[in-house]
Amino acid sequence: MTQPWPTPSVTEPVRATVPVPGSKSITNRALLLAALADGPAVSASDPANRTSVIHLPLRSRDTQLMAAALRSLGVRVADGHQGAWEVTPGPLRGDADLDCGLAGTVMRFVPPAAALAEGDVRFDGDEAARVRPMNTVLDSLRTLGASVDGDSLPFTVHGTGSMRGGSVTIDASGSSQFVSALLLSGARYEQGVTVLHDGKPVPSLPHIEMTIEMLRAVGVEVDDSEPNRWTVAPGVIRARDWRIEPDLSNAAAFLAAAAATGGTVVIPDWPLVTTQPGDVMRDVLAQMGCGVSLSDNGLTVTGPQRPTGIDIDLHEASELTPTVAAIAVLADSPTQIRGVAHIRGHETDRLAALTAEIRGIGGDADETEDGLVIRPAKLTGGLWHAYADHRMATAGAIIGLRVPGISVDDIATTNKTIPDFPGMWAAMLQLAERV
Repeated sequence: MTQPWPTPSVTEPVRATVPVPGSKSITNRALLLAALADGPAVSASDPANRTSVIHLPLRSRDTQLMAAALRSLGVRVADGHQGAWEVTPGPLRGDADLDCGLAGTVMRFVPPAAALAEGDVRFDGDEAARVRPMNTVLDSLRTLGASVDGDSLPFTVHGTGSMRGGSVTIDASGSSQFVSALLLSGARYEQGVTVLHDGKPVPSLPHIEMTIEMLRAVGVEVDDSEPNRWTVAPGVIRARDWRIEPDLSNAAAFLAAAAATGGTVVIPDWPLVTTQPGDVMRDVLAQMGCGVSLSDNGLTVTGPQRPTGIDIDLHEASELTPTVAAIAVLADSPTQIRGVAHIRGHETDRLAALTAEIRGIGGDADETEDGLVIRPAKLTGGLWHAYADHRMATAGAIIGLRVPGISVDDIATTNKTIPDFPGMWAAMLQLAERV
């Protein structure tokens, strides 16, 4: 058990520049595509060169778990110049045990690749991961020709060295990862793969757009011309060099410090164009009364004297819900967050967890069918439970800036996507006058 982490509180506006490590979503997709590369590098003159270089990758628990899983399958993932990862694929081998931790991108993206290995690949993870929805991906693999034992962690993929592929209809309303998981390995299947979605709207479509953009960048043919239908043609996946953008969803927590305290926070290298859903945070903060400015130098956010409550649909960027909820707790008017029923199946049931923790510090919050309502209230200190969920932990830190006496029970869970969140948080506050 870890000791509770007392959240720092401030009486002055936070003013800081905060460099943010690379995107987890892009890093793990780049790692997997590099591991599956069976063609020469995009810009290489040597046709035998199948090594990809991933520059500025995020090195957090989720990405280290992805790298370790690929190594167990016979892929060389080595440290390169200035923190880069150099990835050289080899024949995928089975008789491997893979630890998924609590990483959705590992437990969902790797099984379709493991079906291409020779031999059994056994998957397991943290206790909390065993209740995360997996049957959509595993049933799809069975339809496409794989043999799989189990419907949730732990499960085993019996790899045969190849996959038939073809067409599969799924309900992806629980997670966009179900679609991305099948598309990422689809070019290596004999018939490619066509994924048809039949159900409520798919959440976080920008993550699927990210997957498609990255597939096309390595020479894969993708047809997404029809709504709710995605086809990856069989073909070569080429190696390439990647430069990873800052993780915008992680950056949102630091921008929230500006909104919470009336301060100014700058995130360098914020991309002018991106497929990351976290980019929605710019519009969210503007609606909550912040000044928002994007330039070649990065994103600058200046908070108001007190945030304004909003009514917002976060279906396309649901991972921002805990951060937006944290700001809403400090707002001067009610906030309603809609379109995020599916986050009940994330690292924890985030809607129930947020409601319980906000109420636990004197706040006024209710669950709705598809989100939350948060109203202004007199807040007190207390223990904020993270539920082994990195976004819940950072939400507690945001509220603690303005509410003395809050402690997060497990701040170490932020290692999932931020290598040293407590250190970055402390540095932001210590450098508050050095914008």
